[in-house]
Amino acid sequence: MLKQTLQQKLLQKLSPQQIQFIKLLQVPTVSLDTRIKEELEENPALEDISLANMNEPAEEYPDKDPDESFSEDDQPGELDEFNVDDYLQADDVNDYGSSQSNNGDDEDERKEIPIAIQNSFFENLQQQLDLLALSDRDFLIGQQIIGSLDDDGYLRRPISSLIDDLAFAQNVIAEEDEVEDLLRIIQEFDPAGIGARNLQECLLIQLRKKDQENPIIKKAIAVVENHLEEFTKKHYDKLERSLNINSEELKGIVNEILKLNPKPGDSGAVAGKQLHIIPDFHISNNDGVLHLTLNARNAPELRVSRSYQEMFDHYDKAAQKDKKMKEAVQFVKQKLDSAKWFIDAIKQRQQTLLKTMNAIMNYQYDYFLTADERQLKPMILKDIADRIDMDISTVSRVANSKYVQTEFGTFLLKSFFSEAIQTDSGEEVSNKEVKKILEECISNENKRKPLADEKLTEILKEKGYTIARRTVAKYREAMGIPVARLRKEL
Repeated sequence: MLKQTLQQKLLQKLSPQQIQFIKLLQVPTVSLDTRIKEELEENPALEDISLANMNEPAEEYPDKDPDESFSEDDQPGELDEFNVDDYLQADDVNDYGSSQSNNGDDEDERKEIPIAIQNSFFENLQQQLDLLALSDRDFLIGQQIIGSLDDDGYLRRPISSLIDDLAFAQNVIAEEDEVEDLLRIIQEFDPAGIGARNLQECLLIQLRKKDQENPIIKKAIAVVENHLEEFTKKHYDKLERSLNINSEELKGIVNEILKLNPKPGDSGAVAGKQLHIIPDFHISNNDGVLHLTLNARNAPELRVSRSYQEMFDHYDKAAQKDKKMKEAVQFVKQKLDSAKWFIDAIKQRQQTLLKTMNAIMNYQYDYFLTADERQLKPMILKDIADRIDMDISTVSRVANSKYVQTEFGTFLLKSFFSEAIQTDSGEEVSNKEVKKILEECISNENKRKPLADEKLTEILKEKGYTIARRTVAKYREAMGIPVARLRKEL
């Protein structure tokens, strides 16, 4: 049986303004310009003041009253402000004097910055293919192989798939032997190792291009062909027994293999690709006093469009309002409200960023002064949230995507947060301090006999840090340091 009932519920719901602020808060500075441009394109009631000023025509005589005019009795000679000699002198300087050359208007004086043109990885391979005397059929097969290579230079598509691609895309019915023959030709291209189907084949291609009469090269080929797993796991004692060589010979073989490029395509395909970080904050040290500033990109000059405001006032005061007029008023009002919300959200974002970063800077004041990681205090999100009286999620959104530039580097805010570890004396220190000690111990170890996790645990215990071996392993892995066996060197 269906029936209607009334219910009262207490719900916590985010308003559209709060949702907009949350989304803007987690946007990093490098993406904020794009977000603002999107909003400017979607909402005509929002204006960028810097762009608006560029579009406004400058007054030719800004200090002159447009209502004033010369009378018929006025003569040019009676104007004390105007001097013909001064005018001619100024004209000479502006048109023919040194000031003109400083403006860089002379075509002969312009200096163009040369732009380096570099072929891509695939273009280089295509050029090498063009130099070969191939039939049209083989040329199409070679093109298909080159186009199927990954950015690192490997061919990971099966030969059978390449044959299908040739049949459907090029209308070429190829045999497996034909594709294999063309692949071997492409594997001779530069850089060495191109067209390999796995790491072992990549290394063998590079080694076989070297001097085959060299005994070290011969044994290096034998290692890669038959003992690659032992080599990658650094079981050097097994290699010495299998190849019947001593440690000095093995050292030469290992060094020869380490010279090879495991990703030959990276030299061309990923050239010039660098991670570009725009810091959100800047901390400067002025004689022992830290000064925090917010990146100017986080403070755009936005305003509500005057023309839209005037349009709304005009429509709102209209005596008669038909359906179309009401729809126009509603549309304009919606855009005006949206523009105001966006401007308020940007301002709130600026305040939140500064407030959060200022609390972090004051909490880690000694670290930002000295750049010594051992000065980092244990700090979690709740510590900063309590200081600025905000929610932990707000601090997390700031810390996870924002960078600060200091005099000793640019860092993600998240890197300043760490858990506390209690020493034998009862003092709480940051786990960053323990990681720093671990890093120093591993960098100073004997690489022939690297320190195992158990030994590192003992060293930390001697220094007053009582932590478990599994915690040492967790910190070591977090720093990207392999286990002792893989750190071993000959």
